[in-house]
Amino acid sequence: IVSEILRLNEDPNVQGLALDLPESLYSSKVLNAVKPEKDVDGLSSVNLGRLVHGDVCDCLVPPTVCAVMELLEDIGGKKVLLVGARGAEGAALQSVLQRRGAAVLSCHWEAPQLQSELRHADAVVFGSTKPHDVPVSCIKPGATIINCAHDPLPEKHSYGQQNNPAAEKTVGSLAVAMRMQNMVKNMERWIQSQQYRKWDLHSLKLQPLSPVPSDIEISRAQSPKAVDVLAKEIGLLTDEIEIYGQTKAKVRLSLLERLKDQPDGKYVLVAGITPTPLGEGKSTVTVGLVQALTAHLNINSFACLRQPSQGPTFGVKGGAAGGGYAQVIPMEEFNLHLTGDIHAITAANNLLAAAIDARILHENTQSDKSLYNRLVPVVNGVRGFSAIQLARLRRLGINKTDPETLTEEEISKFVRLGIDPSTITWQRVVDTNDRFLRRITVGQANTEKGFVRQAQFDIAVASEIMAILALTTSLQDMKERLGRMVVANDKKGQPVTAEDLVCSVLYWLGLNHNSILTYIFFIIQGTPVFVHAGPFANIAHGNSSVLADKIALKLVGEKGFVVTEAGFGADIGMEKFFNIKCRASGLVPSVVVLVATVRALKMHGGGPNVTAGAPLKKEYTEENLQLVADGCCNLQKQIQITQLFGVPVVVALNVFKTDSPAEIDLVCKIAKESGAFDAVPCNHWSAGGKGAVKLAQAVEKAANQKTSFKYLYGLELPIVEKIRIIAQKVYGAQDIELSPAAQSQVDRYTQQGFGNLPICMAKTHLSLSHQPERKGVPTGFILPISDVRASIGAGFIYPLVGTMSTMPGLPTRPCFYDIDLDPITEQVKGLF
Repeated sequence: IVSEILRLNEDPNVQGLALDLPESLYSSKVLNAVKPEKDVDGLSSVNLGRLVHGDVCDCLVPPTVCAVMELLEDIGGKKVLLVGARGAEGAALQSVLQRRGAAVLSCHWEAPQLQSELRHADAVVFGSTKPHDVPVSCIKPGATIINCAHDPLPEKHSYGQQNNPAAEKTVGSLAVAMRMQNMVKNMERWIQSQQYRKWDLHSLKLQPLSPVPSDIEISRAQSPKAVDVLAKEIGLLTDEIEIYGQTKAKVRLSLLERLKDQPDGKYVLVAGITPTPLGEGKSTVTVGLVQALTAHLNINSFACLRQPSQGPTFGVKGGAAGGGYAQVIPMEEFNLHLTGDIHAITAANNLLAAAIDARILHENTQSDKSLYNRLVPVVNGVRGFSAIQLARLRRLGINKTDPETLTEEEISKFVRLGIDPSTITWQRVVDTNDRFLRRITVGQANTEKGFVRQAQFDIAVASEIMAILALTTSLQDMKERLGRMVVANDKKGQPVTAEDLVCSVLYWLGLNHNSILTYIFFIIQGTPVFVHAGPFANIAHGNSSVLADKIALKLVGEKGFVVTEAGFGADIGMEKFFNIKCRASGLVPSVVVLVATVRALKMHGGGPNVTAGAPLKKEYTEENLQLVADGCCNLQKQIQITQLFGVPVVVALNVFKTDSPAEIDLVCKIAKESGAFDAVPCNHWSAGGKGAVKLAQAVEKAANQKTSFKYLYGLELPIVEKIRIIAQKVYGAQDIELSPAAQSQVDRYTQQGFGNLPICMAKTHLSLSHQPERKGVPTGFILPISDVRASIGAGFIYPLVGTMSTMPGLPTRPCFYDIDLDPITEQVKGLF
């Protein structure tokens, strides 16, 4: 019985549980197995405790007790005798009667004082079946008698003296009605729990130190609340989260259905100017802004960030949790693997790569008949197509379901994909910066029978599966997108998709279906952040997931804010956010926050090179107004790029301790003169949310402005024209130049019907041009397009600009030099 109760407790389709058992089985073990929120009978210890304490609104009164109170008339000041009322039901009955003002006495059937008490009671309630040898003839004339026994005798009884008998009332049918009423109440409570609830968020206090400790020291100094506590504070239901440890959980997509009628909050994008190799703190600004909105201005807000890749974490740039007193905690869990979504994507990607090469080998070494016998084997004397094979037959125009009825021509069409190895665009991936995998040879073992080809590895976050994860809107949408991925062309020039390989989409869903759920984490002041997907912005579209944004927009409520971040400069991540992500999601941002630093502006003004791991030159640590003024050309250009999309922009100047007041004032003045709605210096890195309050206030005002959002180009334009618009209007190029290989790919994708997709430029993030060393605002350059690839499942064409690589390399001194594990404390050391 307990096992069945526990099973029903976890069934989301069961909102209430009523027990009908023999009286002997109503033990506390059984009663307390029922979840309090599903306890229709109100007999669990939790419900009983609430009832005894007077918390009637938070519990259900047992149906039998309700029936008794319905049958009893005004009992204030009267004496009520409970006979044989035991356990939870007896305790509940006594509590309710006393609250109604009755003088209650309870005794069992064998009590020696029973006859005496019966003579004086105004009402008698039998809680269990009367033993045959117990006389009750001494009941006070006119007293009310109520029988609550679960198995009362069918015949009517009269008690008391012959000339003034007392009539018995039974609660049987009435108790059933009261239980039905409890079921209705429980359903009403459940329906109410499904509605949007106002946040009851308790922020965590910060005590910033000076000088500011390392990120990991700050992270460990803060004690986060349990993730299920945070979930409850922001209105998530217990069955909407999957908890991983104490500090992180995944959120189920069922929330979107529950809150589908809830209006969205305001949508804010954080972008930046062209950065130095050190990064300018967009994640830190995103986190600091949300801390200021929620912890200081009491406005519901959510941050939505990408999951960090091992590439930058162990390479040059470091983690992506923000920093200082504006970071996601615990930062080592955030930066190191989480629960392995990127590795799941790596496995899925490489499974498909293996399937491609294996299929080519098998087709080259077997006849049609042999292939057919292996692809559609006889099992237990029966040959049958799998569901995904039937789908392939339908795509081929073969409307047959019996494998024995296919003609030789149909069998050949079914078993042979005819992949042209020279057209394979699907690469293997690994989540590590490894420059020696940029060009490899596969198939050199003798067992591969001489089928050797050139290939390469990409970094895992450049996989199309990662882009699909970031752009998908549902599990069904994800499944369809995975099937549409084009991996190569056949020898007739037609696209070969993942669905054609029949290896199958369900394999990848098996590896990845849980990856579609977004993580919920903490910001250091106890405010929530979603972490989901991690495509790079220079070689992918560079934004966190559509699903994370959509869920967050529902949770914050109509007056709340969702702050998401686009990778690198506005020319890279923001342009793709608008033209790719917004098209996929249908969402429109209310305001753009453009992050700038004095350091980066000095670089764009002609300052010395900034190199990761090397000390900054004195130009960056001493006041130099001329360098700042000259470098503001890049800030002005990025403001202009934002204005192309018709969205107001607020400049957030991420202040460093070496910035002078004059430099800060100069940047803010130029930004406002250049069309920014406002420009605000921010100190969240050293002060937490308090240091970004003015930024939050500016964002709140800007978000109330009217927007005239528009895309940069129409999808109906030719691929080359869309590339040219981005190059000229965003990068400032004079024109574009396609290599013969790139032009050939454009022609092929157009002929195959993929010409109406948006563009995802793979370009260096260190310059508006294709040359990283050209800072400021380069002009007059021709943008070279060396190759063009297609991510059909994700839904975009991506041109490679210049010598852009999709596999980063390690520097001379990578970050992992400083990372270690303490075997005593079992804690990671040296992580930023």
